[in-house]
Amino acid sequence: MPKFAANLTMMFHEVPFLERFGRAAAAGFKGVECTFPYDHSPAQLAELLEQYDLTQVVFNLPPGNTAAGECGLAALPGREGEFYDSVEHAIEYALALGCLQVHVMAGRIIDESQRPKMREQYLSNLRYAARCVAEYGLTLLIEPINTRTRPGYFLNYQVEAHVILTELNEPNLKVTMDFFHMQIMDGDLAQNFKRFQAAVGHVQIAGVPDRHEPNMGEVNYPYLLQLLDDCDYEGWVGCEYRPRGLTEDGLGWLASWK
Repeated sequence: MPKFAANLTMMFHEVPFLERFGRAAAAGFKGVECTFPYDHSPAQLAELLEQYDLTQVVFNLPPGNTAAGECGLAALPGREGEFYDSVEHAIEYALALGCLQVHVMAGRIIDESQRPKMREQYLSNLRYAARCVAEYGLTLLIEPINTRTRPGYFLNYQVEAHVILTELNEPNLKVTMDFFHMQIMDGDLAQNFKRFQAAVGHVQIAGVPDRHEPNMGEVNYPYLLQLLDDCDYEGWVGCEYRPRGLTEDGLGWLASWK
């Protein structure tokens, strides 16, 4: 059976963030993920994880200035110092929370002519970050994100991500395969999973096209989730979707997998 992690940034939105841990546990989740945990102290979050017997599966490195529309620093030339600081900050949280994976966001392309320079910076920063987190036994994740949800994001296609992994050859650098993003950009979900499984560190799901519950929309998730089992996928499945209404009211899809 797949191991499901509730995304606490999107799910259980009816209550404040810190109350979502208890709601996730009560709903039957054993793992949680979030985008950015940095508004709360590591000790406070670790206490909640222990209280509700939850595993923190993944979170993102600090993204830069979100008020200015930034969504990651790794591919931004001239921001190396800030990126290095973000790696250290994420390591602090990961160790406190017992979280074995952190996701590094690439950032947006401001000028398409700068893509080659950005790619060079991206690879350099990924190599640095992968080696830093490896010292603590952590895995670094990168994730292709679709151009509709996040226009201008630097990394969009699964094959791009896996080419980067091959170039860098860092053993603790893996890819998040988010079926929502991949359906929009790549399609051929089952075959792409089987093709790239060895380098997939995390899977995420959401209904397409509206990013609601995974039993809504055009993707056959019962088939894909069974495929993960059939392929002996051992990682977590992050439920990174926006519930249409009350979160618990939309969890019927989960019952058959408990």
